[in-house]
Amino acid sequence: MVRNAARRAHPPIPPEGNRAAAVRRMFAAIAPRYDLLNHLLSLNSDRRWRRVAVDRLLAAGDPAGVYLDACAGTLDLAREIAGRPRFRGRVVACDFALPMLERGAGKVAAQPVVLACADALRLPAADGAFDGAIVGFGVRNLADLDAGLGELARVLRPGAPLVILEFTTPAWRPFRALYLAYFRHVLPRIGRLISRHRSAYDYLPATVIAFPAPAELAERMGRAGFEGVEWTVLSAGIAAVHSGLRRAHVTATESSSAVAVNAASHSAEPASPAAARAASPGSTRSRSA
Repeated sequence: MVRNAARRAHPPIPPEGNRAAAVRRMFAAIAPRYDLLNHLLSLNSDRRWRRVAVDRLLAAGDPAGVYLDACAGTLDLAREIAGRPRFRGRVVACDFALPMLERGAGKVAAQPVVLACADALRLPAADGAFDGAIVGFGVRNLADLDAGLGELARVLRPGAPLVILEFTTPAWRPFRALYLAYFRHVLPRIGRLISRHRSAYDYLPATVIAFPAPAELAERMGRAGFEGVEWTVLSAGIAAVHSGLRRAHVTATESSSAVAVNAASHSAEPASPAAARAASPGSTRSRSA
């Protein structure tokens, strides 16, 4: 009874009004043990998932381009991109929790990676500034998912790829039941023991369970201005990689959410003009791996 009362007083997902500040404080607190817990709790599957995501990003992008790693955390994805043998471009890695960036800075010290402490809802970049973008385990933490997708569309040039790697929940019911039991009861205990943070690993399963299913996320990417959206489920449905290309033309309705959160001026240099070619929204499709 006391435990349930405590959970009601400190819900796993903070209320919408102060969610961003609460999530920033939480990630700042768990930064020292973040990498260890990721590898431990995923049985090192997270390393393979990142490789798959970067494969998808660079298959559709220019190896000499400028890429955004949004919600970059401790920079595992930025390191994976910049470390590819054929990569000759630059990565701009941003996260709104400075301790996470500081924790990962040593991983990319000798690589073409620029760090920026910035909110993914208010990116300090000009329209069309990037040749591709990737988000790993970050979009479900956004205070406004649709505004975040719109902001990513804003900073990408037409035709540039967006790749999203995110947790999901297995669709096959027997495995789903086992997975959710682990996710709700075992994972939070291990997380609390190692991170010494009382609520961070209650927040993780709560946000994954509340996050849109892969088909819905693909649909919302389409509404935000991406075409040819497809997704691949990984490790029997524990994670999914979504990808799509920024449409040549994004309607006022699609871009309005990004404009609303992006009233401040942007400091990045504008991208070169892209060919203005009308493109209709592509259909979405799924794959498995």
